[in-house]
Amino acid sequence: MRQNQLKQKIKQGETVLGLFMNCAYPAFMEICGHAGFDFAVIDMEHGPLNPLAAEDLCRAADCTGIAPIIRVRKNDGPQIQRALDIGSAGVQVPQIESKIDAETAVKSAKYSPLGTRGLSFATRAGLYTAAGTNITDKLNEESLVVIHVEGKAGIDNLAEIVTVPEVDVIFLGPYDLSQSIGIPGQVRDPRVIDMMQEAVQTIRKAGKAAGTFADNPEIAQEWIDAGVQYVTLGVDVAVFLRACQSLVKAVNRF
Repeated sequence: MRQNQLKQKIKQGETVLGLFMNCAYPAFMEICGHAGFDFAVIDMEHGPLNPLAAEDLCRAADCTGIAPIIRVRKNDGPQIQRALDIGSAGVQVPQIESKIDAETAVKSAKYSPLGTRGLSFATRAGLYTAAGTNITDKLNEESLVVIHVEGKAGIDNLAEIVTVPEVDVIFLGPYDLSQSIGIPGQVRDPRVIDMMQEAVQTIRKAGKAAGTFADNPEIAQEWIDAGVQYVTLGVDVAVFLRACQSLVKAVNRF
């Protein structure tokens, strides 16, 4: 069973770069790996992907050494279990607002004695039983748990949330945070930035890695400079749109 290189990089204090994926075509995942991304978040919350498509994206990720992370639709045990069973490197769990929410996510992602994840060896994560039955501790060790704090309630409870063991990354969602304080979509508003900067410091002081989303490389660099380690730079469909727009504008100049 492979070591989770993404988790190791985060533990070593390295900055890791990824993007969100809505497209089911496995070649896109391979391309992301060849481009040099450390990880890709297979988006099953906002994207249209189903588990079979997500599993194929995990296979494609393995071909190029990029880590596949699955964002589930909600903090739900069966969804978290399935995301890990299909062979992802970890899960991202949205809308964490309290310490209890964070503990619930961890318990769903980990086998006993750390949690209550359902056990089957006949999964891709278990190499379809080829890995044997002595694998639960190893899978507990290697699985990455990312929780989203993306609302005012989560920010208000952040000091307690960061104390939950086995949470590897606390991901600050700027768009939902902006919505939670009544300015939806205004992610460059000083109120959103100040809230996030303070949250990053709280997360780092607790020994956790902070994560966030950036719309462009300049914003990504700002958050890296502020101490964010786990950065998602865009969404595949938006990246494709901008590339297409650039082509059209270039031709329209003549």
